[in-house]
Amino acid sequence: MTDIIKHECGIAVIRLLKPLNYYYKKYGTWQYGLDKLYLLMEKQHNRGQEGAGLGAVKLESTPGNEFIYRERAVGSSAISEIFSKVHSSFTAFSPEQLNDIEFVKKSVPYAAELFIGHLRYSTTGKSGLTYVHPLLRRNNWASRNLALAGNFNMTNVDEMFQQLLEEGQHPRDYADTFVMLESIGHYLDREVQYQYDHVDKSNLNGQEVSHIIEEKLDIPFLLKRASKNWDGGYALCGLIGCGDAFALRDPWGIRSAFYYHDDEVVVIASERPVIQTAFNLKKDDVKELQPGEAIVIKRNGNISLNQILNKKEKITPCSFERIYFSRGSDYDIYRERKKLGELLVPEIINAINDDFDNTVFSFIPNTAEVAYYGMLEGLEDHFNHKKAKYILEKGSSLSKEEIDRILSKRVRSEKVAIKDIKLRTFIAQGTSRNDLAAHVYDITYGSLRRGVDNLVIIDDSIVRGTTLKQSIIKILDRLDPKKIIIVSSSPQIRYPDCYGIDMSRMSEFIAFKAAIELLKERGMQHIIDETYEKSVTQLHRKKEEIVNYVKDIYAPFTDEEISAKIAQMLTSKDIKAEVQIVFQKIEDLHKACPNNKGDWYFSGDYPTPGGNRLVNSAFINYINGQENRTHQFTLNFSNKE
Repeated sequence: MTDIIKHECGIAVIRLLKPLNYYYKKYGTWQYGLDKLYLLMEKQHNRGQEGAGLGAVKLESTPGNEFIYRERAVGSSAISEIFSKVHSSFTAFSPEQLNDIEFVKKSVPYAAELFIGHLRYSTTGKSGLTYVHPLLRRNNWASRNLALAGNFNMTNVDEMFQQLLEEGQHPRDYADTFVMLESIGHYLDREVQYQYDHVDKSNLNGQEVSHIIEEKLDIPFLLKRASKNWDGGYALCGLIGCGDAFALRDPWGIRSAFYYHDDEVVVIASERPVIQTAFNLKKDDVKELQPGEAIVIKRNGNISLNQILNKKEKITPCSFERIYFSRGSDYDIYRERKKLGELLVPEIINAINDDFDNTVFSFIPNTAEVAYYGMLEGLEDHFNHKKAKYILEKGSSLSKEEIDRILSKRVRSEKVAIKDIKLRTFIAQGTSRNDLAAHVYDITYGSLRRGVDNLVIIDDSIVRGTTLKQSIIKILDRLDPKKIIIVSSSPQIRYPDCYGIDMSRMSEFIAFKAAIELLKERGMQHIIDETYEKSVTQLHRKKEEIVNYVKDIYAPFTDEEISAKIAQMLTSKDIKAEVQIVFQKIEDLHKACPNNKGDWYFSGDYPTPGGNRLVNSAFINYINGQENRTHQFTLNFSNKE
């Protein structure tokens, strides 16, 4: 992706099902769980580079010690920092002590059986250590301690916040992270209290009562009560101080979560291949948590799958996970990305007028590479079919030399664009920024015949188009191609996301700006005004009643008209080559990614009512010149119906 966007978060949970001594004897270390957590987090580092955190629960914590240990850090090196801190805590002990498993279990921090890890990208505009997961809710009762981490963004924080107020609470922060922590924590408290009230305490001491409560804690029940009114996409993990753990996925299946367990370990992560790699597993060994489902691990090691929320009729897992966010090493994602490239072939052939002899194909590093391979295979199939048809038509009139010459023709592919990663770190503020930005990518000179060849270059998505205009198109034009065709393996991004991707402002989308320009050029300003008026009338309606009227902005135009306008807007006056932009069709996206049909950022069809409220607010903010990420959460708060 040329326009880097912040996105998603990464989660990891590990529960050791055997005593620490088992791993010490089998694997030579009691740090087995900690080491595996590090692997899971590093393999998901792409999902969050603003901060990282880990938490650990000892199943046999002695009084006077923490129930939950935690380390957090901010910055791109946060993973290394938190694990360095953890390992530095071991230096307080002698080698003899660290080899005494009984001593380790009682006295060494992070010598635990239950771990949670998190990688953060902020999508709320709030940053800093305070907002790095896992968040903690502490109490002197083990069963009331809660550590929470997740990949989520909630669209109805105002309603969730109001619910806590009605319960008599005073939440200390309005961010969805804290509201969810307090919501689950509240129902955890009530569940503990319920169990306490129903325990026969005669002939039992306080510790015995606590253990009975912990055994009886009904995690699925409290999750059902806490999540019944949530609107958003989430993959949420939690640890309880007594040793219980859970992971819950939203009922629309928007955010992803995978798990694996055997007799040694339970592991949960945002992506399947990271579990495969960390534990040397086959694809089918790792299962996907289903929409609305929770996996619950009790302190005694019992594992259960529970349907917490009814799976929605229309399941809409995020298609951006397949196009861009998740690791391409996943078995299915690799094939889906290749298919995305292959399905673009008919549009590409039209763009080059079927002229293979005078066209070079390439890609923009690095995430478009797999789609590029799929595109090449599709082009080669078409080209081979074309050659075979020609030979059959000419038949015996062709000489052996002519046949050899036809068969020797290949799709011309080159590595034209090279990303200069080091240079990006020097791009600063001020008037020099645009000039420096033009050099973030470099080109392979001599890869095209000047003034003769077309150049087709594939990217995985186009959001703002800034890098294309300031850098990519400018450097490609230095090769003097006859025509530059930029191909996006995803459709036009037209609408904000509200479920975990940092795409919230209408002005970010080059497709939206192109549609606005077309309306103005064609004397159709009234559509903008009418859309604004209809959006404003919805401001104080319940989210379930809001309609996405922003679709009206695009309705007068074909996809091709908007694509042509985007190409015009991204082509500077000094560009000599003709520039064309080709986008994936939404229906072809669904063909390539049949199990991930969440396409609201392309289609405007939001899976939850909160999505329509977001796009309504985003459009109003755009027209008013007040594009503020947090505004969406406060619009209805003081106007409850």
